[in-house]
Parts: sequence; C-alpha cells; structure tokens
Amino acid sequence: MSDTGRQTNATRLGFYAATATIILAATFFTVGILTPVRSVSYPYVNGLAQYVPGDYYWMIPGFLLAPVFVVLMSSIHSYAPEKKRVFSQLGLSFGIVYAAINCTDYFIQFAVVEPSILKGETASLTLFTEYNPHGVFIAAESLGYLVMTVAFLFVAGVFSQGRIEKVLRWLLVSGFLAAVGSFLSLSLLGYDIVTFEVAVITIDSVVLIASGALLSLLFRRVGASAGT
Repeated sequence: MSDTGRQTNATRLGFYAATATIILAATFFTVGILTPVRSVSYPYVNGLAQYVPGDYYWMIPGFLLAPVFVVLMSSIHSYAPEKKRVFSQLGLSFGIVYAAINCTDYFIQFAVVEPSILKGETASLTLFTEYNPHGVFIAAESLGYLVMTVAFLFVAGVFSQGRIEKVLRWLLVSGFLAAVGSFLSLSLLGYDIVTFEVAVITIDSVVLIASGALLSLLFRRVGASAGT
C-alpha cells in the first residue's frame, strides 16, 4: 500500500477510534463515579448478591475501551512519519499490554466472580472480588492503567508539528508524569492501592477524553486535506 493510502486508512479509522475513545472514557469515568462505594469486611464475599449486577456496570465501558485504545494506537502508528514510527510502535506495544491486562481482569469479573456470587459459590473468591482493597482485581487494574500511561509517553514522540500535535504531546507526557508521580508519592505516604487506582483512572480518563478530542480533530483535518 502507498503512503497516501496508508495515511487515508489511518486518518479515517483514527477519527472513529478517537471519537469512540471519548465516549467510552467519559462513560467509564461517569458510571464509575456514580457507583456507590461499598464497605465490605473480610473475606469480602458475604452478602454481595444484592449488589450484582449494578456494581459491575462500570466495568463494561472499561472493557470495551481496551480494544478501542489498541485500534487508536494502531491508527497513530500508521499515521506516524517513518522516522518516528519507533515511538508509535512502542506506544502500540504498551497499549496491547494494557488491553490484555484489563480485558482479562474485567472478563474474570464477568465470567467468574459475578456468577459465583449469585450462586453462593464464594469460598475461593476473596483474592478476586473487586471489594477486596488489596486483592488481585484492583492490583491488576491499577497496573493496566499505569501501563497505559507508558503508551502515552511513547506515542507522544510522534507529535511535534503544528499546534494540535504540540498540545497532544504535552498532554500525553503530562499524563504519564502525573500517573508515575501519583504512584510514587502515594506509595511513600503509605496509601493503599485503592487510592492509586482512583488516581490513575482519573488521570487516564482526563487524558483519554482530551487527547481523543484533539486526535479526532487532527485526523479529521488531515483526512480532509487529503480529500478523504
């Protein structure tokens, strides 16, 4: 495929992926904020059936966001100039890692944890339930969104031309720095992983919504100038 054809496909697909990213990130963050915080005591599995499926709705846009983010990173990789494609390749690679972690994490909740709670089969769920503040679910989710910010950092290297790209670059790098800074500072201050989970999801959501808007505008302009 010619460079022109590659960029045409990248800008078209990138525009739709960026738009979907805005919608999913905003929905994910909003539904998550509106979901009540439950105080469940150890072993974090008793009396949970009354909260199913309501307490799990927020995970649906989070699950869908992962593959859409990979599509967006792939579109950026195709859009990137040849000399900067090492950065977009690394961004795509870390995006895939994030998607694999979070898709697996959320799917386990849908396919294993929810049915087990509803059937009262909770003997082995302590480490996997979302209500465990130091369980596998929250740790994996936090890791996934931290890895997403590494994708932000590398893909920022693609953007340097024009006002939109420069703002994008600043936004993506700032997201990485804010996430890493939050992790280090909260760890040093002795906060638990739940605090970091909330912080990194907030940071990523803001960056995804803002960068999604900028990317949709960028891809729309590039596509229009190319006559797509």
